[in-house]
Order: sequence, then C-alpha cells, then structure tokens
Amino acid sequence: MTRTTFDGRTAVITGAGSGIGRAAAVQAAAKGARLALTDVNAEGLAETVALVAGSVVHHEAFDIANEDAVAAFAHRTLERGPVHIVMNVAGISTWGRIEDLASQHWRDCVEIDLMGPIHVMSAFVPAMIEARAGGHVVNVSSAAGLFGLPIHAPYSAAKFGLRGVSEVLRFDLERHGIGVTVVCPGAVKTPLVGTVTIAGVDRDHPAIQRTVAEFEERAVTPESAAASMIRGVERGKYLVFTSRDILAGHYLQRYAPWAYERVMRGLNRKLTRVLSKVEASQPA
Repeated sequence: MTRTTFDGRTAVITGAGSGIGRAAAVQAAAKGARLALTDVNAEGLAETVALVAGSVVHHEAFDIANEDAVAAFAHRTLERGPVHIVMNVAGISTWGRIEDLASQHWRDCVEIDLMGPIHVMSAFVPAMIEARAGGHVVNVSSAAGLFGLPIHAPYSAAKFGLRGVSEVLRFDLERHGIGVTVVCPGAVKTPLVGTVTIAGVDRDHPAIQRTVAEFEERAVTPESAAASMIRGVERGKYLVFTSRDILAGHYLQRYAPWAYERVMRGLNRKLTRVLSKVEASQPA
C-alpha cells in the first residue's frame, strides 16, 4: 500500500467547516500540507480557513451533491497547482424504519454521502493520474458501512456504497501510485450528531435524548478521529478505525459471525423498545 506524506503536498478536504474535516485540515497544515477546502456551511468554512490561513491555497462553500459546483471548484483549485491528496469527509446522516422513510430521505443520503465523494474523485483523480506523481484518496465511510446497525438503512446504503467504491479503487489506482484509505468511524463528537434526521420520530422526546446522550458518551473527539485518519494515510493503511469498539466489531463480524448477529439483534431490540416508548407518548 502507498505511504503518503503531507509535507509539501496539496490536500483537498471536503466537510472542512467542522468536525473531522476541520480537525483534519488543522492537522494536515501542521504537517506542512497546502490545503484546498470546502464545506456547505460558509461560516464554518471561514472559521477553519482562519485557523489554517497560511496553508490555504483555495476554498469555496458549496454542496458536493452539485456536480457542476464540484467541477468548478476542481478547475479553480487545479489552476493553482497539482493536487496530491483528496479527503472526502463531508456527509449527512438520516436514520429511520423503512415504514417511516420517504424517497427523499434515501435520495439525500445517496446524493451527498455517495455521489458527493464520487463527484469529488471524478473531478480530481484523473488529474492526479495524469500528473504521474502518485498521491492518496481518503473516503470517510462509517461503522454503518460495515455493520447492520438498526434504522441506519439510508445512511448504510450510501456508506456501504462508498466502501465498495473504495475497495475497487484500492486496486485500480495502485498502478498509478495512488493509495486509497477508507475510514470507518464509530461515534464521534461532531455537529452531525445533533443534526441527524430520524424519520417519523420526535428528536426532542426524552427517550431519544437519552439514547443520543449514551451515543455521545462513547464518542471520540474529531481531533482523535482525524489523527487516526491521517496516521492511516501516512502508514499506507487501507482500512482505518477511529475507535476500538468498531475494530472489535469488525473482527467479530469476520471471525465470529454468530456473535456479531447476536449483538446486532440485541441492538435492534433495544432501539425498538425506545421507539415504542416514543410512539406510545405521541397523540393518536
């Protein structure tokens, strides 16, 4: 696997306005990287740019689901010089039981979490191949791209897909000296936790609030997750986990599938009880 250094390289980072993306920008800059940054949140992006101002070669705020906007960003970035590292961090999260999900819930996840990174890779990777200078592609998938987590179907549809794309590119790009790293975070203390859409459920219900609080208790910091990601790139690792619980789950799934199935069924029953409490308290 290709090992990649950040020093003197230009790294594109999506989702740089907060969370793992911002932490990755700060850490990559500290390692000597030049940065091209984007986020849908212009205010958050401006804050990140201020943190790493001396390292930023270009930045724009837009939605990565917009293929034309991505292509324009790539064109303006590449005018400033070659890109060596692409880090797809931006994403949203939508949860829900299939009976509560509308078509738009599925489309939003797929358009942003799967097609967004595809747009970014399509805009930058051909130029990396043409430059013949190697490089690295980083795609942030999720624990939901590994496991059958309850009510995660829309999110998993996109994150499993992104992991599949990464698995193919891992071998397709090897002959060009371009490494691929896919990151599978578990719980991370990012704004995404507070903005996740849960179809058909009142997020303010105490049972939901307790469940979210339990999730956050196990969460790692964005800085820790970003450090795992950057370390994985430097070491040429393909699959990167940001916490021990997801690594343990991965081994359980591979080597003790009966135990993995038991855990998933247990999680499903637990969440079903929570959702039943919420439903019982809602007016008919």
